[in-house]
Amino acid sequence: MMDLIVLTIFPEMVDPYFSYGMLRKAVEDGYIRASAMNIRDYAQGKHRVTDDTPYGGGCGMVMKPEPLAAAIGAARKRCPTARVIHMSPQGRPFTQDVARELSEEDGLVFVCGRYEGIDERICRNYVDDEISIGDYVLTGGELAALVIADAVIRLIPGVLGGEASAEKDSFQSGLIEHAHYTRPCRFEGEAVPDVLLSGNHARIERWRLETSLIRTFLKRPDLLENRSFSREEQDILRGWCTRIEGMIDHERV
Repeated sequence: MMDLIVLTIFPEMVDPYFSYGMLRKAVEDGYIRASAMNIRDYAQGKHRVTDDTPYGGGCGMVMKPEPLAAAIGAARKRCPTARVIHMSPQGRPFTQDVARELSEEDGLVFVCGRYEGIDERICRNYVDDEISIGDYVLTGGELAALVIADAVIRLIPGVLGGEASAEKDSFQSGLIEHAHYTRPCRFEGEAVPDVLLSGNHARIERWRLETSLIRTFLKRPDLLENRSFSREEQDILRGWCTRIEGMIDHERV
């Protein structure tokens, strides 16, 4: 069972997320144990203050080190081997490979900052990893933590009910996933491709690979730049080249 602990000053943002769909089932089936811990519970004083003005001046507030250190310590008592992750735009980019890496951990503790960020001494001495979900700034780390948790949980063996479900996701093979169709067979004048109705599984798999390559080339060509292509993928790409050269030659004529 993987422990997922989100450290936040707004636990009410986090707890409901694990009450729906696949994540709820993962909790009920014993694949994960998810919870939010309120950082304010580890702050001192009557008002449980978790932030203060930055040394050196400047706008905004910075989250204090004492409550964060105590909250991380409490989370580590629950899962001593958990990886502590600070959600930060300065962290390494989150990718499917990173999700796969994190899915092998015993537990994950997400430190969700607010305001201008957290005291640097926490980053240096209490955090194992810093991760960013994109080059933009959010008001807090909670949404980013949930994005990562969602991507990680579905990779835990058994959560999706079959390994093939996760293995065929976009980016698992370095490509965007193939196109999908369902009933009705014809919708607003557009029909499902005949190959998907053929019952020929070899042709269907070939078609899926080709549409995966096409969609990747059109939407995320950067994914193909350093890719090592399989023999079947090379055959498909050579076929495209032949057809494109034929169209160019026809245009010249």
